[in-house]
Amino acid sequence: MATERYTKDHEWIRVEDGVGTVGITDHAQQQLGDIVFVEVPEAGRQAKQGDAVAVVESVKAASDVFAPVSGEVIEANAEIAAAPALINEDAQGKAWFFKVKLSNPAELDQLMDLATYQEFVKATS
Repeated sequence: MATERYTKDHEWIRVEDGVGTVGITDHAQQQLGDIVFVEVPEAGRQAKQGDAVAVVESVKAASDVFAPVSGEVIEANAEIAAAPALINEDAQGKAWFFKVKLSNPAELDQLMDLATYQEFVKATS
């Protein structure tokens, strides 16, 4: 079964068998507005928890996408680089940014579950 966690920077990670799929939350894409450009990390990149590893730009702003956990990037989503608007359509599904092989699964304990994240969004909006 997949474990899903959220960061204060509005990334989500869905972990199955030691591999995390990472993207930005629906809340983040709504705040950004129409997304026009995405830069995804290269496979093989080592990331530490909190590192800026990708970039998302909208008509309003540019924003870094941070690694929710440490590990090796094993795949990037070329589809969103070619068609950034997919993020506005399915931010928490098909429009994931990258997959990471976790080097320290205990870091997931520092992230929020869905209910805690929803409260966080309400409190900061």
